[in-house]
Amino acid sequence: MLALAFAIFQLASPSPEAPYREPQLASSPQTVVLTFGAGKGIFVATSSDRGRNFSKPVLVAELQVLPLSRHRGPRVAISQGTLVVTAVAGQTEATGAHAHGLPSDGDLLAWRSSDGGKTWSKAVRVNDVPAAPREGLHTLTADGQGNLFAAWLDLRGGGGPHKKGTRLYGAYSKDSGATWSPNVLLYESPEGSICECCHPSALFSRDAQSGSTSLEVMWRNWLGGSRDFYLIRSNTGGPFSKPEKLGQGTWKINACPMDGGGIARDGNRTVTAWRRDGEVFLAEPGRAEIKMGEGKDVAVAAGRGEVHAVWIKGTQLLSYRDGKIEVLADDAAFPNIAALPEGGTLTAWESKGSIMVRRSKD
Repeated sequence: MLALAFAIFQLASPSPEAPYREPQLASSPQTVVLTFGAGKGIFVATSSDRGRNFSKPVLVAELQVLPLSRHRGPRVAISQGTLVVTAVAGQTEATGAHAHGLPSDGDLLAWRSSDGGKTWSKAVRVNDVPAAPREGLHTLTADGQGNLFAAWLDLRGGGGPHKKGTRLYGAYSKDSGATWSPNVLLYESPEGSICECCHPSALFSRDAQSGSTSLEVMWRNWLGGSRDFYLIRSNTGGPFSKPEKLGQGTWKINACPMDGGGIARDGNRTVTAWRRDGEVFLAEPGRAEIKMGEGKDVAVAAGRGEVHAVWIKGTQLLSYRDGKIEVLADDAAFPNIAALPEGGTLTAWESKGSIMVRRSKD
């Protein structure tokens, strides 16, 4: 492994009682947006110099119950210059053995900013059945043309953590998050439940030759005692394809890994990254997986012919790019990565209550 020194930007929490948690990035040619949670608040910081520096964090919303554990934090996307942040939040904290600080009445909420993150709209509810996304695990993606898509683990119909009934639902927005479509059932396991505690991933992609737009959604399934990743596709808002298993191996486990991986697009190539047992892999649909190393909490970005994945091994943040593994940080948790339109990537992670941000190259 190589240990390289790069300039790192730090966003330090002003209060040790409210550490900055669960960073997520989005980028456009004009700006980079970083969202994260702290205490009961959702915050956003922006950068106009490709992530070299960020603005002072702005409060998007303050909630009564905001889960910020195991990939349950806020998500962010940029669509036609509008910044959109989503998060699951509620008014009442759940109780019981598997409460995990979750809201018993959690809804998936969306906020919008049309002035670069300075001010934010009131929340709009995405789910059309109250409390259905209360597990707190979701994804958000945008195509840059005003279209957004959110997907989440859904408990409508009486399901709950470690019980039968978790399904995958989604919703579209055609006006940069101002309104959302009726919810769409994306997948339900014939055996009763998908994996209950691993976040889904989604992305819009545009075919370089035809110009058509497609939507891809990835999640961890639960079939035959295995918890493997599957992918579905939809062309221009049409019906979704038959689920396709990713990778050739399998993971037999009677527990939830709480680790959902990620998905990225480079030209006409889709790349996924995910954990199986104690190892992390890259996989393109229909091809054998490539082992990157040991670890968990992997994230991936792609663009301009380059795939860049980051993950955690012990307390170290590791990076895989061009077949090489590097140590990016010695104290890190829950990394996220975004491709910059002009090339390179930006990685953000938790470290001792702060959010650290590192550029792959200048």
